[in-house]
Amino acid sequence: MQENHLFEYAIIRVVPKVEREECLNVGVILYCRQQKFLQTICTIDETRLRAFSPQLDITELKEHLCAFTEISRGSKEGGPIGQLDLASRFRWLTATRSTVLQTSKVHPGLCADPLETLTRLHAQLVLL
Repeated sequence: MQENHLFEYAIIRVVPKVEREECLNVGVILYCRQQKFLQTICTIDETRLRAFSPQLDITELKEHLCAFTEISRGSKEGGPIGQLDLASRFRWLTATRSTVLQTSKVHPGLCADPLETLTRLHAQLVLL
């Protein structure tokens, strides 16, 4: 039997008008310390985003989401934040912001396979 590991995740959201607090889920970030796992999956549905917010700069949004991905990977393209340890990168990515790209509160859970769990959460919270 596989051992379950504690994980934490947050939903990545686009909030075009921060003052209205309306959002559209575009990704999920998942961190599992025991498995040394930190990864982000994002999906940009341009048709849906344009219907939700016609004035939204999709190119700029893609750049910001790419930065999220590079930071979670720990790549040099993630800049100085991307060079931090896994926990610090996760905490930085999930810190409260008042920008167009925000994350939900962090939620805990148990999983045997972090990648499978991330894929499932992405399908449930972003693709549906």
